[in-house]
Amino acid sequence: MDSILILDFGSQYTQLIGRRARQAGVYAEIVPGDAVLDEARLRGVKGVILSGSPWSVYEEGAPAPDPRVWRLGLPVLGVCYGMQRMTLEFGGKVRRLPDREYGRQAVRVVSDDPLFAGVGETFSSWMSHGDSVDECAPGFEILAVSGNGIPAAVRHRELPLRGVQFHPEVSHCEKGLELISNFVLRICGAKPEWTMEAFLADEGERLRARVGPKPVLLLISGGVDSTVAGALLLRSLDPEKVHLLYVDTGLMRKGETEAVRLILGKLGAKHLHIVDASREFFAALAGLEEPEAKRKAIGDVFIRVQEREVARLALEDALLAQGTLYTDLIESGKGVGNKARVIKSHHNVGTPLVERKRAAGLVVEPLDRLYKDEVRELGRLLGLGEDVVGRHPFPGPGLGVRVLGEVTKEACDALREADAILVDELKCRGLYSEIWQAFAVLLPTRTVGVAGDERRYGRTVAIRAVSSVDGMTAEPFAFPWKDLLEISSLITNRVPEIGRVVYDVSSKPPATIEWE
Repeated sequence: MDSILILDFGSQYTQLIGRRARQAGVYAEIVPGDAVLDEARLRGVKGVILSGSPWSVYEEGAPAPDPRVWRLGLPVLGVCYGMQRMTLEFGGKVRRLPDREYGRQAVRVVSDDPLFAGVGETFSSWMSHGDSVDECAPGFEILAVSGNGIPAAVRHRELPLRGVQFHPEVSHCEKGLELISNFVLRICGAKPEWTMEAFLADEGERLRARVGPKPVLLLISGGVDSTVAGALLLRSLDPEKVHLLYVDTGLMRKGETEAVRLILGKLGAKHLHIVDASREFFAALAGLEEPEAKRKAIGDVFIRVQEREVARLALEDALLAQGTLYTDLIESGKGVGNKARVIKSHHNVGTPLVERKRAAGLVVEPLDRLYKDEVRELGRLLGLGEDVVGRHPFPGPGLGVRVLGEVTKEACDALREADAILVDELKCRGLYSEIWQAFAVLLPTRTVGVAGDERRYGRTVAIRAVSSVDGMTAEPFAFPWKDLLEISSLITNRVPEIGRVVYDVSSKPPATIEWE
């Protein structure tokens, strides 16, 4: 199968580059930016993309690619830092701007090139850089400029080398998908052969070869990722060898445990182990208000319960399977390179049990080549219903991070009801599928209101809803005002503890600037 090789220099956007290439139907693999580009690594590779980076090319220790990348004869596209590194390697000049270019910037194409086929003469790009190309390297020419007159795209006149200063992989960049498709399909000539059907057949063979006759234990949460991982294991392996462990923390969504039991039973699970550890979790959270302290307490209890149950089931020597995604590894700083910044920790990446199993080569992660929307597509292919694969994401610590202040059973019960009302109403109003994620947060604030001619002193809930085209960048959802008012009224009427509902319209950019 044709593929694109992405050299990762630590940009939090790198995963988006891979996703865009796959949207064009071409498999993309991310490797460390300084990976040795030998024959084995390059088998099937039709082109190379150099990612951005939080580093400056002039910093001591700044990452650089294997010098062979320039002499392979393969098309190379440098993105942001990748373009600057290319410029420096060929004798050009890069300088730090007095003002950073960050956010949407107009780009004007000044020279014809297949990279910009169908893109148009001008478009809105997404910039995220402090350094810029000040002088093109010998043999290079400018293809496009930014509104500030800075080179926004360059190419070598003889070699198949190109660079863009902006980030076409980010959904905020207009025509970004077209640009990346032009590179992988037109310039690299890669065949669009990457499909979920092909992945399912290939991964099934890999799992059977990897697992053999050994038992497999999957830690399942009830979310999309672990459920799809469970379905894939049950499809690919002997169900008698597959053990599914679900820990009810008391911090789950309403009806979660019952739903897990029903879904996995329909998939043919023979060994589903459900453990109610809610009392242990609430005891550990008593008196804690600081977010990181709560996360640590939840993680510590989860580890303790997890290891106790593994011992009870005599599965210490079993292979450990997880629904870990590409993005989980990258965000936890456990990705392909060593130059990435940690965005957030993931409970399925760094626990002692996982690390011990990983060190012993006993971890199986059948989804670790996939992105979230690909996992949903795979779930549909495995026969999971839309009510399962279309579920909104849910954090590992559950309601523990959505109750601000001390986490109690009473607080979780109230929030669980409010969240269930929100989700049910979004589905009834045809809005659920338009939203990437919607949820309620219990605030540490009580307010006075009037209900039924009586003063009411109740808790406050904030509603958050975001839309996303790729699951990695998001914008606040434009909630119809009438629906928002009606849903808010339903929550305050049906959940006695809640007296007021507010709506969170805050937003954030897709990531931080490419150098600190």
